[in-house]
Amino acid sequence: MGTRDYKRFGAGSYYHIYNRGNSKQNVFFDAQDYNFFLLKIRQNLFPKENDKFRTPPPPEGSFSLISYCLMPNHFHFLIRQNSEIPTTKLLSRICTSYSIYFNKKYEHIGHVFQGRFRQVNIDNDSYLNWLSAYIHQNPYIAGLVKNLTDYQWSSYKDFLELGNNSLCEKDIILKRYNNIKEFEKFVESSFEIIKNKKELEEMLLDL
Repeated sequence: MGTRDYKRFGAGSYYHIYNRGNSKQNVFFDAQDYNFFLLKIRQNLFPKENDKFRTPPPPEGSFSLISYCLMPNHFHFLIRQNSEIPTTKLLSRICTSYSIYFNKKYEHIGHVFQGRFRQVNIDNDSYLNWLSAYIHQNPYIAGLVKNLTDYQWSSYKDFLELGNNSLCEKDIILKRYNNIKEFEKFVESSFEIIKNKKELEEMLLDL
């Protein structure tokens, strides 16, 4: 199961991290927005010498992004913390950079995201597996696509080896399956199960 203990940070811990736009407003309007947010994720997970930062990012390897989904008004991450550096360091950098970009582009004043991100500690192996499926199902649940492989802004196509995005450590999830097809079948056959699974209510984001 998961626990909402924001003071509980530790190396080797898994977290479901999510946030939405302030007042439920959209935070992504076009491909440029999604790509900029993904760029900031990449730069902070895998910093390079030519990346420009006001302050140094966490050392490479501090976090493992396992799966993600960017939706028009919110995002979901499944992350493993690999060191004693807390997830707040990573998320605050990504969201602050994106907020500066967003406010400048759209001449927006004020908060872009609704306060601090929310985080659930994942301390159950089965829960971790279901959570990854739920994150990938978001575009379908929201009615944005009929087929999950039609959605560009999640890690699902990468899991199925249909894209070239290498942000995620997919094997943390895929090692549980005999092959990719078995993983795909689990994700796409579990929509109603996840919606009705009482022990997963805590992770379902009411947007």
